[in-house]
Amino acid sequence: MTAHHSDLVVLGGGSAGYAAAIRAAELGRSVTLVEKDKLGGTCLHRGCIPTKAILHAAEIADAVRDASSVGVAATFEGIDVAGVTAFREGIVAKKFAGLTGLIKARGITVVTGEGRLVVDDDGPAVAVGEDTYRGADVLLATGSHTRTLPGIEIGGRVLSSEEALALAEVPASVIVLGGGVIGVEFASAWRSMGAEVTIVEALDHLLPAEDISSSKALERAFRKRGIVSRLGSRFASVSQTDAGVTIVLADGSELSADYLLVAVGRGPSTAGMGFDEAGVALERGFVSVDERLRTSVPHVWAAGDIVPGLQLAHRGFQQGIFVAEEIAGLGPVMVAEHTIPRVTYSHPEVASVGITEAAARAAHGDAVAVSEYNLAGNGRSEIIGTGGIVKIVRLVDGPVIGVHLVGDRVGELISEGQLAVAWEAHPEDIAPYVHAHPTQSEALGEAFLALAGKPLHAL
Repeated sequence: MTAHHSDLVVLGGGSAGYAAAIRAAELGRSVTLVEKDKLGGTCLHRGCIPTKAILHAAEIADAVRDASSVGVAATFEGIDVAGVTAFREGIVAKKFAGLTGLIKARGITVVTGEGRLVVDDDGPAVAVGEDTYRGADVLLATGSHTRTLPGIEIGGRVLSSEEALALAEVPASVIVLGGGVIGVEFASAWRSMGAEVTIVEALDHLLPAEDISSSKALERAFRKRGIVSRLGSRFASVSQTDAGVTIVLADGSELSADYLLVAVGRGPSTAGMGFDEAGVALERGFVSVDERLRTSVPHVWAAGDIVPGLQLAHRGFQQGIFVAEEIAGLGPVMVAEHTIPRVTYSHPEVASVGITEAAARAAHGDAVAVSEYNLAGNGRSEIIGTGGIVKIVRLVDGPVIGVHLVGDRVGELISEGQLAVAWEAHPEDIAPYVHAHPTQSEALGEAFLALAGKPLHAL
């Protein structure tokens, strides 16, 4: 067995892991990064990037179909799945090459193989085969995996998001089990590409973690697009043949389609990597950490999807950077979970930051004020053909505590909302600032103006 030594050993090369490695290297630390697959993890290769490439292709398909409405003569002839795949894979390849080059330029040692945490009298280390990579500190950043439900086995015509990405056809019909972010995004893309789509969600609304106004706005938009939502419907069983799949719901009703996508969330990837044996405390598979992302084992840290909370790549980036700076003694500030922006890249998009109106009223009662602005009054939204809403939640005579957006491209606006919430800005502070005309950002400005008591393009 060969022993290797560095200041920091990172187990997992996804968003949290590689961000920590890069920041630690910038701070002069020697870093070893252990990854069993490819640098970039799920986000780059099987999640964020490839799915958004598909959603962009879907957006183009919709634009071609609607071209005549803006005076452009165009004919939609169908989806070239091989072409979409080549586009998606090309984007991923470019991003992967860029990341690989960045890691190399920082002098980070990359070890390819399955790592296992070991802790002994000499401290923490990661074992890969017969080699041991010991660090003054070890960061666990092993990411997440697709969840399923009891009675559902992935395979054949029953897909997870990974199999859906690799599908060589646009299904004529598909059932999406789960109305969260992953399910909604695939449903949106497939509908734009011509599929008949039914979403089955056990709770009462799509995107149930979002503000109820956002959920209802998305549901209305999906109905208009012909996407069927079976809300408050629980799954009972599934069967498949060579020709299709049938699911039975708890109420006894049956649905049939070409494929079933299981999109019921992601679980932490912590099993079988020595965490338990090393003494790392786990709860429901997630790594328990304190407010500084320290685990129960000295000099062992955790970040990203294995830490309870939002499973978002940008949260992973932030946590990875935080750990590197904390180890370096810089005393970084942890970004509060509620100030991390959330975006669902469907058509229309849903974006939010802060807390919902319901959560605000539960916490503060009548000391809550809300402004909702309809994108029908926004010139830029009218031009690009999107409806939707901007909803701002504030404390009466206090700061903005929630921003909720629905509409095409609104994900690009949520950073302004994050600044307002994280800096505890009052609408009166923001109202004097000018939003360029005509832009969708004006809709945010209108909502802030209304809450400041001086609405312009709204009653």
